[in-house]
Amino acid sequence: MAKIKPSKGAPYARILGVGGYRPIRVVPNEVILETIDSSDEWIRSRSGIETRHWANDEETVAAMSVEASGKAIADAGITAEQIGAVVVSTVSHFKQTPAVATEIADKLGTHKAAAFDISAGCAGFGYGLTLAKGMVVEGSAEYVLVIGVERLSDLTDLEDRATAFLFGDGAGAVVVGPSKEPAIGPTVWGSEGDKSDTIKQTVPWTDYRDGEVAKFPAITQEGQAVFRWAVFEMAKVAKEALDAAGITADELDVFIPHQANERIIDSMVKTLKLPESVTVARDVRTTGNTSAASIPLAMERLLATGEAKSGDTALVIGFGAGLVYAATVVTLP
Repeated sequence: MAKIKPSKGAPYARILGVGGYRPIRVVPNEVILETIDSSDEWIRSRSGIETRHWANDEETVAAMSVEASGKAIADAGITAEQIGAVVVSTVSHFKQTPAVATEIADKLGTHKAAAFDISAGCAGFGYGLTLAKGMVVEGSAEYVLVIGVERLSDLTDLEDRATAFLFGDGAGAVVVGPSKEPAIGPTVWGSEGDKSDTIKQTVPWTDYRDGEVAKFPAITQEGQAVFRWAVFEMAKVAKEALDAAGITADELDVFIPHQANERIIDSMVKTLKLPESVTVARDVRTTGNTSAASIPLAMERLLATGEAKSGDTALVIGFGAGLVYAATVVTLP
C-alpha cells in the first residue's frame, strides 16, 4: 500500500494585510425617511446608524472587491501572483455561476489561484478566515485572499420599516499567510438552523421569476428575536473564543464585532465586561450593516485612524442569517 506524502505548510497563519472599499455615495438617514414612517432620532437610537454607503452601477461586487483586495495585497507586501487562493463571502452576487471569486482572481492578476464563493451571511468573513488559516497551515496555498463584499442596497426593501435603514454596501479584504507564531486563534463557529426564519430572503428567486410575486426579493428579519439572540448567545460564543485562545478580556486590545447594530455592540461589551482600555469598533455609525464586509471594513478603519495598531490582539465575531456565527482572536496586521 502506497503512503501519501504529508502536506508541508506553515506552522501557523496570520493576517498580513487588510484593505477596504466604501462606495462613493454617502446616504444619510434623511434619504431613508423618504420611504418609511420614522425619524432620524429613532434610527440612531435603535441602530446607531447615521449614514451608509450605496454602490452605483460601476461599483459592482467584483469591482469593489478588486479595489479592497489591491489595498490588502499592497499592505501585506506581496504581489497578486503570490496569492494561491481567493475566498469570497457574499450573498449579493446575483449570478449563480460562475463564482465571482474567479473574476476577481483574474482581474487582480493572480496566477491561476483557486477561487470560490461562500454564503455565510454576516459570519462569512469568519468562515473565510478559518478556511484560509487551514489552507496556509496545511500547505495548499502560501497566501490566501479573504474577501467579504456586499451590495445589500440591491436586497433592501425601502418600504420595510424594520430593515430599510440598516444595510450598506462595501468590500473588505485581508491577506492570510505564514507565521512563525500563533496569530489566528481557534475558531468557535456553528449554526442554529431552527432559527433560520428570523433573518431571510422574503421569497425565493423562482417566485419572482414565475410571476407569483411582483416585488423583487429582499432581506427581512424579526428584529427583536435577532437582537435577543445576538446579545445573549453571541456573548457566550465570544467568551468561548477568548477561552479557546487562552486570552482574558483584560488582555484584549480591540473588539471587532459584526457591525449589525450599535445597541448589540454595547450590550456585548457590557456582558463580556470588557475594560475601557479595549478599543471597540463602531464603524456601523457611518457604514451601516454590510454583512460579510463589516468586520474587515471595521478593522481597516481602526488601523487607518490609529485607534488600533499593528500587533494588537483583537476579538472578532460575526453572526447573522442562518443563523450562523464565527468568532476568533487574531493579531492585527
